[in-house]
Amino acid sequence: MPIHQITIGTHEELRQPGALKAALAEFISTLIFVFAGQGSGMAFNKLTSDSTNTPAGLIAAAVAHAFGLFVAVSVSFNISGGHVNPAVTFGAFIGGNITFFRGILYIIAQLLGSTVACLLLKFATGGLSTGAFALCSGLSVWNALVFEIVMTFGLVYTVYATAIDPKKGELGVIAPISIGFIVGANILAGGPFDGASMNPAVSFGPAFVSWTWTHQWVYWAGPIIGAGLAGVVYELFFINHSHEQVPTAEY
Repeated sequence: MPIHQITIGTHEELRQPGALKAALAEFISTLIFVFAGQGSGMAFNKLTSDSTNTPAGLIAAAVAHAFGLFVAVSVSFNISGGHVNPAVTFGAFIGGNITFFRGILYIIAQLLGSTVACLLLKFATGGLSTGAFALCSGLSVWNALVFEIVMTFGLVYTVYATAIDPKKGELGVIAPISIGFIVGANILAGGPFDGASMNPAVSFGPAFVSWTWTHQWVYWAGPIIGAGLAGVVYELFFINHSHEQVPTAEY
């Protein structure tokens, strides 16, 4: 079972140059991602007089987040693994692919990156609101929780299949593209309902800067549960069966 592979590590990791360098990479990549994602929404608001809740606004958000995440994962992939998301870090931890202490370092860096991105956006736009995540009218917190669980499961499952699985081979840019695409697709599916966060850091930064914490727990619990399930499922049914022959295409 994946739970047996969980590694705590030691507090000495918090001072190791390699871990600190990886945390810095997570901070910068999360800042890049949130600045692009949140900034695109603020720009759309500016151009359309606060009309983001339209089909065009949804598509713009999906494209901006997909492109932004593709870049953010790519630039940090060889340094930290390109998590850019506390849920991805938790999913990797559950599968035994990162230690507890290193994971804590990553999550702190991700939250700081998101917060700094939102502060920079607020300053650069002359004080415009960064826009905290919120549920649409008629959607219960339990509906939103299911949305976040399922969407994050898909995201972290994609991360495992394209970036973590040792059988993945030389995929090159396929992993960052796939990760960006699944986030963009999920925004198209869940954006009108709860904003489609899938990432506690993405929801934390705007909430902190605007000091709006309504239903914030949903944007933590849903992604954490979804990521944990994805880590367990992929490790249990696919990575742990790595001794089995992997089919190869014949040409």
